[in-house]
Amino acid sequence: MSLRIAVQMDPLESVKTAGDTSLMMIEEAQARGHRVFVYGVGELSCESGRVRATARAARVFPGRTPHAVFEAPASIDLRDDVDVVLMRQDPPFHMGYITACHLLELVAPETLVVNDPAGVRSSPEKILPLMFPELQPPTLISRDIAAIRAFREAHGQIVMKPLYGHGGAGVVRLKADDGNFEALVEMFQLMGPEPFIAQAFLPAVSQGDKRILLVEGEPVGAINRRPPEGAIRSNLVVGGTAEATDLTTRDREICAALAPELRARGLMFVGIDVIGTYMTEINVTSPTGARAVKALAGVDAVALMWDAVEKKIG
Repeated sequence: MSLRIAVQMDPLESVKTAGDTSLMMIEEAQARGHRVFVYGVGELSCESGRVRATARAARVFPGRTPHAVFEAPASIDLRDDVDVVLMRQDPPFHMGYITACHLLELVAPETLVVNDPAGVRSSPEKILPLMFPELQPPTLISRDIAAIRAFREAHGQIVMKPLYGHGGAGVVRLKADDGNFEALVEMFQLMGPEPFIAQAFLPAVSQGDKRILLVEGEPVGAINRRPPEGAIRSNLVVGGTAEATDLTTRDREICAALAPELRARGLMFVGIDVIGTYMTEINVTSPTGARAVKALAGVDAVALMWDAVEKKIG
């Protein structure tokens, strides 16, 4: 079965080939004989209810420079000309992202969109975990300095971060007696009209932040991302180091609790972050870590995702 796949992503030619999960998805699709097109969210349009993209057919070549070659751009109908759309542009989650979800919802009845655009639109990565307060560390979402001050007094050290940030950007740790508290809250308030998120600081972060990949709600593999000495951010893009790890009983309990909601929302490929015994984020936009999971755990989460996609379509 040969599929026509359109990948909505940041420019393919500029990805970091050593660790990029979207490139890995394209490599696997190509190896299975599928035809791949790529386009950016800026090439998406809708006229009279028909959603089109100015896309380029692409082939990738792992280990070569350049790692991709393209045909000339052409307009394709995302309902009639493709079988699958992968929604893989990176966060931040903003109105452009939400608009793309709305447009892709128009093709979703005929074209399989992964992850489901309605599910993505309603599942910001730091908001969806609020459905599972028993799995989270103590969490406050607010822009009220009095509420945040009371939260810090209740929990001592806290971590603050933008509600719609990504890749560890803007994450700060505030100790109980930190004199920068008011200035940092004011800085966050100036960043935009949204509230921001504060969570009780988890000392276990020094031992790492576990990324668990799930396919159709089932955990398939994990890595531990250890922060640099003295740091709290373990994201690989800001200097974290990936290492092999196993799923604990608590990890599996968290995944089992999430699975029904992930399936109900059509969130086929998901990455969750776990520190100690707490889940901190549910990543549904463009989850990463698949290459490290394959290298360190021997599990090809991308191949399992394509198995699930082919099963749905076939």
